Amino acid sequence: MEITTRLEFDAGHRIPDHKSQCRNLHGHRYAIEITLSGDIIQTASVSENGMVMDFADVKRIARETVVDPWDHAFIVYENDHVIRDFLNSLPNHKTVIFPSVPTAENMAAQAFKLLKNQYQDTFGNQLKLVRVRLYETPNSWTDAFDA
Repeated sequence: MEITTRLEFDAGHRIPDHKSQCRNLHGHRYAIEITLSGDIIQTASVSENGMVMDFADVKRIARETVVDPWDHAFIVYENDHVIRDFLNSLPNHKTVIFPSVPTAENMAAQAFKLLKNQYQDTFGNQLKLVRVRLYETPNSWTDAFDA
């Protein structure tokens, strides 16, 4: 069985070497979908009985691990020193230093990496993170899977 939940956040970024407008500072209303697989829990007297995992818990973990840190932040590639220096000059600016160019693909892969070990199998139902889907726009998205 698979379950999926969706959260949204706003963030800025730029793709320094892009041939078009994405090389400029800009932002997106991102949506992130978290898909988990597992057996349906069949344990009487527990809140999760009949579920793979409580959606509230799926969302809480995603918010704490990815959404809240990235929401209303500027996500900047660690080697984009011009923009890093600029952002450092802004008092109390929320900046996330990213290990790779913050394309949708790299952001989805990083989110998957951050979330992979956060979803723990507590009921023996083989719970596993299957996919992180990141929408950069309503019509453009990327999927990250386990390598």
